[in-house]
Amino acid sequence: MTISSVVLRRRVADLEDAVAFYAKLTGEPVVRFAFAGLALASTGPFLLFSGPDEAAGRFAAVAATLTVAGLDAAVAEATGAGAELIAPPADTPNGRRAVLRHPDGAVFEYVGP
Repeated sequence: MTISSVVLRRRVADLEDAVAFYAKLTGEPVVRFAFAGLALASTGPFLLFSGPDEAAGRFAAVAATLTVAGLDAAVAEATGAGAELIAPPADTPNGRRAVLRHPDGAVFEYVGP
């Protein structure tokens, strides 16, 4: 399995303050969008979000997003090594994704073709 990037998810109390800090830290442009009742902003390897506790809690349960070269192969390899498939590969507006719990309990979103 090849992981080409990792995006860290971070819940913040004040999205505007956090965006200003992380954009300055990374020197990367900011992309803002809404998803599942949350306000989100992406800059560099950080995905910042804020919103109601119920929606934010579900989103925060995933530690990071891992971009992989081939989603089906990555899921097969991870489950073969002991990961639990929480959400099977599915098409989304942003590409294909799956959610897995690793043997240590960490939950990751995998995205890829």
